[in-house]
Amino acid sequence: MRFALSLALMLLPSIAVACGPDSDCMIGDRHYRIAMPEGQAGPVGAIVFAHGYRGSARGVMRNGGLRRMVSEMGLALIAPKSARDDWDIPGAPSDMASTGAAEIAYFEAMISDAVARFGIDPDRVMMSGFSAGGMVTWELACQRPNLFAGFAPVSGTFWGGPPAACAAPASVIHIHGTKDRTVPLAGRPIGPTKQGDVLDVLAMYRAVGGFGPETVVQIDAMSCTRQGNAADDLLEFCTFDGGHSFSRSYLSYAWDRLRAAGKV
Repeated sequence: MRFALSLALMLLPSIAVACGPDSDCMIGDRHYRIAMPEGQAGPVGAIVFAHGYRGSARGVMRNGGLRRMVSEMGLALIAPKSARDDWDIPGAPSDMASTGAAEIAYFEAMISDAVARFGIDPDRVMMSGFSAGGMVTWELACQRPNLFAGFAPVSGTFWGGPPAACAAPASVIHIHGTKDRTVPLAGRPIGPTKQGDVLDVLAMYRAVGGFGPETVVQIDAMSCTRQGNAADDLLEFCTFDGGHSFSRSYLSYAWDRLRAAGKV
């Protein structure tokens, strides 16, 4: 009995720091959750998926279909969590004075922690998110393009329209419903600010990255306009006939496109 008790006490520290899909991985006063792929050894790639307004890392991990799909792709699913109800990004109604610096620092720390703690391959990580999560995805694409191998924002873009400048271009695959009324393609006013116009944002990024001629393809229920540049980056704009909705197939499509381009 004494040996068993001693063993239990020795294990307490490791239990306390353990985290995964059902418990928080702490980074200071912030956290994230992670689901590793089943049966995978060695460094693995990952999809980071940012929740929408008032969402949570716990909520992302409760999406069993998403978790299974990402695991079957041989990837980890990483679910970040905003500090408050919304992501701290420029132009957000919750904090119009925000520069987004705190959120950028959080994502940098999260990736470093996941690489050190779980053996995530930092060169094979795709950033994505839905709605407000798509907005923070665009901010990261603009401010920290080298932090991820590619970006797949879904139904979300910059608050207030395109920023004055972005860093070096990356691969971006933007997916949006043509009948979205929550985050319309043309944006809409909310309180003291306005959601950006997706076409304006794409035009800005096209110029930043020097993206070339367009090719239009039909992929299942999506119509996609594809462009490339001299660095073999991708810029894609895919629309579907629907509203403010998300399908896990959007993530597998974006990952497959990045893999075909040699990005992941």
